[in-house]
Amino acid sequence: MQKKIYLSGIKPTGTPHFGNYLGAIRPTIQASQNRQLDHYYFIADYHAINALHDPNLLRQYVYEVAATWLACGLDPEAVTLYRQRDIPEVFELQWILTCCTAKGLLNRAHAYKAQRDLNLEKGHDADQGINAGLYAYPALMAADILLFQANKVPVGKDQFQHLEMARDIAHAFNTRYKTSLFTLPEPDLEVGLVLPGLDGRKMSKSYGNTIPLFETPKKLRTLINRFVTDSSRPEEPKDPETAPIFHFYREFATEAQTESLRQRLLQGGIGWGDVKAELFSIVDEAMREPRARYAALMENPAQIDAILAKGAEKARPKAQAFLQQVRQAIGLA
Repeated sequence: MQKKIYLSGIKPTGTPHFGNYLGAIRPTIQASQNRQLDHYYFIADYHAINALHDPNLLRQYVYEVAATWLACGLDPEAVTLYRQRDIPEVFELQWILTCCTAKGLLNRAHAYKAQRDLNLEKGHDADQGINAGLYAYPALMAADILLFQANKVPVGKDQFQHLEMARDIAHAFNTRYKTSLFTLPEPDLEVGLVLPGLDGRKMSKSYGNTIPLFETPKKLRTLINRFVTDSSRPEEPKDPETAPIFHFYREFATEAQTESLRQRLLQGGIGWGDVKAELFSIVDEAMREPRARYAALMENPAQIDAILAKGAEKARPKAQAFLQQVRQAIGLA
């Protein structure tokens, strides 16, 4: 019996931070332990060029994303790990799917609507600064998913629409060509944790409130000490549920450690400085080994290239065989 397909991708548009790790990287690595599924993990480098126009930075971020996945425990022998650009079948399929995609569907994409609405608020032309790549982004994402007939795709709330659109596009193709060729993917909602950043808002590069995942201990301590807290004195009771720093802490602590800190905060007798010190200690220890593995990988990019090339060698025959079926369905084979 053929295994179901689990597929996840990361866009390399910045240095991975703890929000990325807890919201997407850690849960997808945990999912990779399920040997009942066939796992595909890819670096969405062509998606990145919508927003990132510095070639050197793009190359750097691709290595950083790959090294992060590997350093945090993804086993390239147990999964298929590849770069999007190494699977050209994705881009042929994107065009085929674009020709089955209603313009009205693309009009409703969140990323496009957000940029268009911002332009209108500023009194600009609705499409100022919007390229066709941003507009057609959902079709490329659909191609990523549908090419490998993914059954499960991890998505957070802010990405759920993309999966719905991939399903709509697959259904449109199947209906037009009277086929059941495309699998309609289902969401895996076990990802998408929103981690608070240094200022209490969602940890995000756009807010400048992130903590890079593999910072040195010295820099990690400095950043943790910048966490915004209230002005309550050590002896005063504190509500852990309203404290962003507590939400960060419990993602790395054991249940016993979390409950201990919760009670100390509720009862009073611990200051925010001590909480930050405990957070640093527990996070630094958790990242000690992954940090060393990451540094070794980044010092040897040829090793990363070899792993990604091997993954592409595994993925391409499947991509080629399925694309040939798509060509036959539309009359081009």
